[in-house]
Amino acid sequence: MTDVAREAGCSQATVSFVLNHAPGIKLSAETKQRVFEAARRLGYAMPPVAGAAVSTARRRRIGFIADQLATSPEAMVAIEGLTQATRASGDVVLVAHTHNDEELEAELIRTFVEQRVSALVYMTIFTREVELPQQLLGLEMPVFLLNCYTASQICPAVVPSEIAGGQRSTRHLIEQGHRRIATITGEIWMEAAQDRLKGYRRALATADIPFDPALVVEGDWSASSGYDATRTLLALPEPPTAIFCQNDRTAIGCYEALKEAGYDIPTDMAVVGYDDEEISRHLHPRLTTSILPHRAMGAWVVEQLGEFVPGQGRYPLVKLECPLVERDSVAKPKA
Repeated sequence: MTDVAREAGCSQATVSFVLNHAPGIKLSAETKQRVFEAARRLGYAMPPVAGAAVSTARRRRIGFIADQLATSPEAMVAIEGLTQATRASGDVVLVAHTHNDEELEAELIRTFVEQRVSALVYMTIFTREVELPQQLLGLEMPVFLLNCYTASQICPAVVPSEIAGGQRSTRHLIEQGHRRIATITGEIWMEAAQDRLKGYRRALATADIPFDPALVVEGDWSASSGYDATRTLLALPEPPTAIFCQNDRTAIGCYEALKEAGYDIPTDMAVVGYDDEEISRHLHPRLTTSILPHRAMGAWVVEQLGEFVPGQGRYPLVKLECPLVERDSVAKPKA
């Protein structure tokens, strides 16, 4: 929908209303036609008109439980990927979030079971190992884990391939000729920050570039920490020529610190982000970054639902690629 909105010159919300034939929304015939034509030009298939789909008796209901929905966009992106994948079959997704309240979580699971959903999806905002709520154990329906996993691997689970993502981001800078590459991490107790740092170090080692701990500054995923960390890096006796920011919000602060110090991006300093948030396409210059695959993770549930084999015992942890999107914030270092 983001692609179609850009092509049609309208908002993503407008595209959603048009493609989903939303009732009660008054849009001009010209706007609708523009959206449909843009979607066709980009090669997207049109979803079926509401009401022409599968009979209610054949629809599956999928329960989706997340610990938080409002703190970051990842959960909503995963839900969108799931609902888009279910549209052709007419399945219905029921969404709830727990605010990390164990009693509420237990009640929601019981409610979904009583409603005889076909499957349950359990998602955490931060990638991590979890101990499943007792209510999820021993259910006859499939339970899928998004952005989390269990040590026992008793449920199918999918997470982003963060080590590979960090390695790919750093390798991209190395391929452009950079050898003094800094990174600004997130809060290092989080698995995502640990794994992206592992990928960074792996890329350096593969290229025979010595690891310099002075070039690693811990942040907290915020623009403010990106600003402060960048100032710390610029104050080094030998500043880096490239900075790998481990999320896009950190990169926003990095941009501000660099511009304040008179650095041109990417001529004087190359910058890479991570997450591919909407803002990354509107920074100047546009930010090279990696896509978190939460939309693909949501769609993965539907693929697995058709192939699920109960009682398998252990299910392999699936890791989805975080593709690098090359834009304008990286160039070769000055000679």
